[in-house]
Amino acid sequence: MSEHKFSYKWYLKNGYPAKGIELNGLKIFGTFICGGGSTMGYKLAGFNHLGGVEIDPKVADVYKANHNPKYLFVEDIREFVKHTDLPDELYKLDLLDGSPPCSSFSISGNREKDWGKEKVFREGQALQTLDDLFFDYIALAKKLQPKVVIAENVKGLIQGNAKSYVRKIKAGFEDAGYKVQLFLLNAASMGVPQKRERVFFICQRNDLNFPKLELNFDEVAINYFKIEDDNFENKVAKCDLQYLKNCNKGSSIASIHPKGNRFNSIKLHPEKVVNTIASGSELYHYEKIKALSNNELKLCGSYPLDYNFKSIDPKYLIGMSVPPVMTAQIAHQIYLQWFKQLKVTAQKQHHGN
Repeated sequence: MSEHKFSYKWYLKNGYPAKGIELNGLKIFGTFICGGGSTMGYKLAGFNHLGGVEIDPKVADVYKANHNPKYLFVEDIREFVKHTDLPDELYKLDLLDGSPPCSSFSISGNREKDWGKEKVFREGQALQTLDDLFFDYIALAKKLQPKVVIAENVKGLIQGNAKSYVRKIKAGFEDAGYKVQLFLLNAASMGVPQKRERVFFICQRNDLNFPKLELNFDEVAINYFKIEDDNFENKVAKCDLQYLKNCNKGSSIASIHPKGNRFNSIKLHPEKVVNTIASGSELYHYEKIKALSNNELKLCGSYPLDYNFKSIDPKYLIGMSVPPVMTAQIAHQIYLQWFKQLKVTAQKQHHGN
């Protein structure tokens, strides 16, 4: 087991990159940027994150307050991709990143019943067909032609009938001029105190001929007892109160509910990693009648402890974000295995001339 490369306990006030990491000058632009989980991850790994696209004005305001982006477009990606006046810098990106909304593919959602349906998921957002947004993202990649494109999504995307979307997504990236690798990664093995399995499409532009990317993480698991506190600021849902005391540690309330309801209400186990944080989940202390506190949520999501959520519920933003440390781990490997070698080759060619 390796030591933790990136600390899950950190502060914005200490700046970027993470301790022991050097700035690399590589330029990133994001889409579906939400609270900036990925943004912070790239910055921790030494990348220059330029900003991104976010449809929700309130979330975009929080993003601006915490990340001070060079570019921030508060609009639908379907409109953004139509722009003919984008900054030249965005056509010279090293990496384009995005996490297209994924609830249509989540195993805890309606899955097939929601595919193809238009929905509004938050106040201020436009009507969207969520399973189509992935292809709008690919259209943006085709337009901007960055060296590398990364797309993150839920594990449910590679399960059951959703696998057909994976084939379409892969074909879309290939049509845009990219070679595609697909990874299923768990944040718990990457130095994050949370079990969070996510699928990553990592694509390199055809002309680069990078070697096959290898991503193998085996960092020591960070169990709940290492991050727990006594803060009772977040209340227990009323519908869980009568069952919580009799529920076993590490189990769902559904295990004792007469109708098997409350599947996403979990009594945590002190010696196990915290379950996935999501807006629809309820995670509780193993003895006290308390939900995860805001600091516990930040630590589980590897969010900075001094992050300014403004008026937005921390659990919502953290649950919607890729944990910064998870992104930092991936970005660091992409730098080491791909971009650093490209830089070394360019230097050799320069000295050879």
